[in-house]
Amino acid sequence: MAGNRVPINYQTPEFPSLYNPVPWLHKEAYYLYYTKDIWRYTLFWTLIFYAATHLPVAGCTVLTHSRNWSVIWLVPLLYSFIAGLEGLIAGSIIGLVLGAVYEAGNFRMSTWVPMIWGGVNVMVLIMTSFPMQGGL
Repeated sequence: MAGNRVPINYQTPEFPSLYNPVPWLHKEAYYLYYTKDIWRYTLFWTLIFYAATHLPVAGCTVLTHSRNWSVIWLVPLLYSFIAGLEGLIAGSIIGLVLGAVYEAGNFRMSTWVPMIWGGVNVMVLIMTSFPMQGGL
């Protein structure tokens, strides 16, 4: 066991609760201990990253295909729905797996880790959107 027991006065930090990660420059670090908190943070960060990637693409699509204004306004709505659905699925799976691993090992998780995994989720989405010719 890791020996990082949940503090008696533990309260879930407010989202996003990011702190300066350099040990000698921050006053207080924020940690997550429970699967529910880890899942929630990972889900929120994944949704933020997915929205930040899908909405500019929708805007570019609207600008480049603006000949038919009667239909093109549906594109941002469709992209937002897809981003939300993909973010919900990816963030939930990764958040639950991370939460299970950290809670099973009795580790504490920095509030930076869910943000990093939200970025990893969107990078995987971008990388898998390209066709792979020739295999790896």
